[in-house]
Amino acid sequence: MRKQEPGEGEASLTDPHFRADVLTGLAARPRAIPARWFYDRRGSELFEAITRLPEYYPTRTETALLERICPDLDVTAGAAVVEFGSGSSAKTPILLRCIEPAAYVPIDISGDFLRQSARDLAADFPGLAVLPVEADFLRPVPLPEQVAGMPKLGFFPGSTIGNMDAYQAVDLLRAMRVWLGEGAKLLIGMDRVKSPDILVPAYDDAQGVTAAFNLNLLDRINRELAGSIPLDAFRHRAIWNDEASRIEMHLEATSDVAFEVEGRPFSMTAGETIHTENSHKYGERGARLMLRAGGWTPVREWTDPQGWFSLILAEAQPVPQAP
Repeated sequence: MRKQEPGEGEASLTDPHFRADVLTGLAARPRAIPARWFYDRRGSELFEAITRLPEYYPTRTETALLERICPDLDVTAGAAVVEFGSGSSAKTPILLRCIEPAAYVPIDISGDFLRQSARDLAADFPGLAVLPVEADFLRPVPLPEQVAGMPKLGFFPGSTIGNMDAYQAVDLLRAMRVWLGEGAKLLIGMDRVKSPDILVPAYDDAQGVTAAFNLNLLDRINRELAGSIPLDAFRHRAIWNDEASRIEMHLEATSDVAFEVEGRPFSMTAGETIHTENSHKYGERGARLMLRAGGWTPVREWTDPQGWFSLILAEAQPVPQAP
């Protein structure tokens, strides 16, 4: 692809799926844009900053849990680790040092961020084949030919599965089973239900980093889709939806506002929102049931001492005949 020259617009480089999701989502009622579009380079950097915030318990809780349980992981020697939504791969070294795989395949939608993380990881593990794949894992993902025939361990940390509605999550788990193959294993992180007093601040921190992360989506729309959205006319909101067992993030219009995206006019009234993210929280039985619905058999589960977060190891076992 031709390198973009300074000052050029980004429209020609824009993912057509991003364009379609934004235009469709802004026209919908209620308005909603999928959370995967947070992750341009700036969004990825902001999310990494979020993971270091004192209010954001999931990353440090899961990291400590992974360090504790790693020696107990039963993984076939010579396996390829396939990480879905790898980001900065911050937790990955813990897993790689523990199981010493033959290859590592990070998959992420943010290409620049992915390639830098892959270079850093390859430097830290010089004997490991690091094979990055730039892709949206909600669509079919072809794995590199180099890992064909290898046993595989899928790695899906961070409770990213919680960003999806139940039917989307089950569809993704079924797709992962196909991509990784019969006999593969999956190590997946799932956030547990807990008090809103803990949950809400994790998504609405005192420093405003999560707010900047949310508002960056509007900035990306302006840059990549010739948008004229006034960022100062919106504010970040995080709420606990108890009935749906999820944190919701919204961008709320603070006044009546009109703008264009790729020449299409839109208007919103004060108080109206764009729904940008869900983060579902699970009970123990609900998590296991969802894995089974996706074709994965849970074989072990670990949680931290407070019961805030769980890591589940599941296997793609043959589907039994119904009795």
